[in-house]
Amino acid sequence: MLLLAAALLTVSMHSLGVVESSVLPGDTSSAVVHVPDTDRSDTPARSDDRASLDRLRAARGRGLLDALVAATPAQLSAADQDSRVVATAMDEPPSAAVVAAWWSGLDGRTQTRLARTAPVVVGCLDGVPVAVRDHANRTVLAAGLADPRTDASQRAMLGQVRDALHRAPGAPPKSLVTLDTRGAGRAAIAIGDLTTAADVTVLVPGMFFTVTGQMDDFIATAGDLYDEQATLAPVAAPASGTGVAVLAWLGYRTPDLSNVLSLGLADTGASRLERTVEGIRTLRDGDQPRLGIVAHSYGSTTALMALASGRMSADSLTVLGSPGSDVRRASELSVAAGQVYVGGAHLDPVAGSGYFGTDPAASSFGATVLDLAGGTVARADGDVFRRPVGHNDYLKPGTASLHDVALIAVGRGDLVRDALHHHGGDDGGDVQPSLDLYLVRPQDLQPRD
Repeated sequence: MLLLAAALLTVSMHSLGVVESSVLPGDTSSAVVHVPDTDRSDTPARSDDRASLDRLRAARGRGLLDALVAATPAQLSAADQDSRVVATAMDEPPSAAVVAAWWSGLDGRTQTRLARTAPVVVGCLDGVPVAVRDHANRTVLAAGLADPRTDASQRAMLGQVRDALHRAPGAPPKSLVTLDTRGAGRAAIAIGDLTTAADVTVLVPGMFFTVTGQMDDFIATAGDLYDEQATLAPVAAPASGTGVAVLAWLGYRTPDLSNVLSLGLADTGASRLERTVEGIRTLRDGDQPRLGIVAHSYGSTTALMALASGRMSADSLTVLGSPGSDVRRASELSVAAGQVYVGGAHLDPVAGSGYFGTDPAASSFGATVLDLAGGTVARADGDVFRRPVGHNDYLKPGTASLHDVALIAVGRGDLVRDALHHHGGDDGGDVQPSLDLYLVRPQDLQPRD
């Protein structure tokens, strides 16, 4: 059933020109965006420059960070364009705690030199302050769009990120937390302030999502979740900080039809998600936010794996349209007790399929199953919401699912459970899959005019 659903989705995406050419897993050979460097010398590379680059290529952990500090501007600039150095920084970086301690120990002049001369590397390091990463990644973005050497596919990717960063007057701030221009690309954009928000939500997408195809729509969906959470401030449970923040995290390569049957990308994505959450928590040391994970489709499999690893924790987890995972019970997850929620919409062929293992909506799993069976539903505050239909309807404005997800994110999952009891929602059971004509394109998660 999952393969049939994926095939239908892929055919429709190809017919609409959504799917881009794929990149082989683990490919780090693609060119990095070129960042002009006014400090770079036009003279031939000297032997000490080559030796410095070799040291940077071989360095790992704290050694990589110290080698960056020791490098000259010309050496840093060369390292920032070197695929091996960039691959280490992005794929095998030092822990966020190590990075944060290193960065805070540098003087302001050194920090500025590193951010200006090696923005590709600095912009990807969890543990570096969000504002610094945002500035570095925007530098890489602007340089890539301006560089005539940037090819068409990469330019399209960068254009999606640029459009996603557009901020309307009066809208909350946006930060470009991650930008990886290699291969199919990765990006993460925060709406709101990750460093001060009382409630931080990480939104994880599922199959067929790419930066080139969906980043702008994905950030719009994150904006709808942000708005819904912000309206619930009067009923939000007390937490450290003020306001809300939503991180639209396309920080892993999602599967397409060629690899949707594999858990390899979910495993890699889980590791990247763990590092992202560690970075947020490290920067909020002593002032932890209420941190929730909201994951859709294959992204739910990724999130379940991350939270079962013992290397990541969350205050709540909400999975929507989940194909399952090898996690058998909610108690195996590093999530606050009673704060795992599962949503399966009417006519969603993925939810309840259990393709990758245990269905989190099964009564034996021990999660709270949202009341999304069909029709409309009145909530305790008197508002009436429609229940979602199909695989990509969960986070659209006006749905009970978006409202419930927002309530959970601001610490009011009790209101969701009360609504389930009042409206006769089931505490368990499977959501039966069926053929879904709403399963069309990933950007239908939130269509735009």
